[in-house]
Amino acid sequence: MVGRFHRHVLFILVLALQVTLVGAAAPTAPAEAAGPGAPATSVLDGTRMRQALNLLRRGDPEVRQAVANLTRRADGWLDQGPWTVTDKPRPAPSGDVHDYLSQAPYWWPTQTPTADNPWGCPYVQRDGQRNPEVDSGTDRQDVEKVFRSTYTLALAWYYTGRPEYARKAGQVLRTWFLDPATRMNPRLDHAQFIPCKYDGRAIGIIDFSQSYTSVIDAVAILGTGAPGWTRLDATAMRRWNGDLLSWLTNSEFGREEAAATNNHGTFYDLLVAALASSVGDRQLARSTVRESATKRINDQISADGSQPQELERTRSWHYSTFDLVAYTRLAAIGRHVGVDLWAHRGPEGQSLFNAVRYLLPAATGSADWPHPETEFHRYAAVDVVRAAADAGDSAAKKAVPLLETPPGGDLWPVRPAAEQLDSIVG
Repeated sequence: MVGRFHRHVLFILVLALQVTLVGAAAPTAPAEAAGPGAPATSVLDGTRMRQALNLLRRGDPEVRQAVANLTRRADGWLDQGPWTVTDKPRPAPSGDVHDYLSQAPYWWPTQTPTADNPWGCPYVQRDGQRNPEVDSGTDRQDVEKVFRSTYTLALAWYYTGRPEYARKAGQVLRTWFLDPATRMNPRLDHAQFIPCKYDGRAIGIIDFSQSYTSVIDAVAILGTGAPGWTRLDATAMRRWNGDLLSWLTNSEFGREEAAATNNHGTFYDLLVAALASSVGDRQLARSTVRESATKRINDQISADGSQPQELERTRSWHYSTFDLVAYTRLAAIGRHVGVDLWAHRGPEGQSLFNAVRYLLPAATGSADWPHPETEFHRYAAVDVVRAAADAGDSAAKKAVPLLETPPGGDLWPVRPAAEQLDSIVG
């Protein structure tokens, strides 16, 4: 009885050993790479970013090249900044150095500045001639550096894990937005002012609505565990975003910009929707995207896809792609909150797909752009065409291989959301 028991136990042990050896020899699916999770971004698709990170760890050549392009840009920011709104030579008309100030670019002084007349007023307009003090005497250039650097550095940290990128991004954000001595007040009362004429203008909101949504995503990326970025930092940025959102939706300037019928209105919706998403107000984000279908697309885009108000500009190609950057980023927010902006069709056939198709002949180089443009850059359309292709448009998909590579290389594989690639600040 005892012998048979021992033989039975021995048989079980041998069988278990065989199973173990077979299991050890069998191939297993590769484990996903360790690293940050999918960020809760407002515009970017965090899931796609995580997938791109996994592809990078597996040696995907397209993603590797995009990361190389990205890190070259990020390295250029490491020894710059941080910047602060308090550094400008003269405060905003409010007298508060913490108030953001930018200046209308084509207005010039008629007098030599003096102690009694520090701006050299009165100012007159010289259309198309950019006043250099716009870049040196206000916050406009510095805030653009804040926007671009934090986005690039946060993305570079996400894909490389190099802590210096995250720490630099955190330093820039804390200096401009959070530290009491250097922070910006969350309002835009003095954007694109004209000395001695207007203390600020509603159209100045575009200084932020054009690019600040990239900062919102940068903060979400850092929130996946970036070194040097704390929960207190994240909470403070969320509060700052909430205050800016309140100003946008309740101020006279905000209401005026919301009523704009050209790209200013589109970008206003983009900023409101992204801020609402970042502070957890999904209802406002959803309603903003949904209402933009009839409020913006139906009125701004013709049945043939042209954008008449943008075609009137001397830089019609730039502004046509510019407005579509806002639309495609707004559509990306819609994807997160359950609104398909790409699917909208207006009563005359207006749609985002048609608007992108209108650009394709010039974007692919198969035809000249038939409208006024003082400085045509074919690559300006790259991101909006990629966005339409990702959304399922067959014409855009066929066009992708024919697009011109943007300066500095293609970043779409690692940040699949449109940017204005030929940006003209101001």
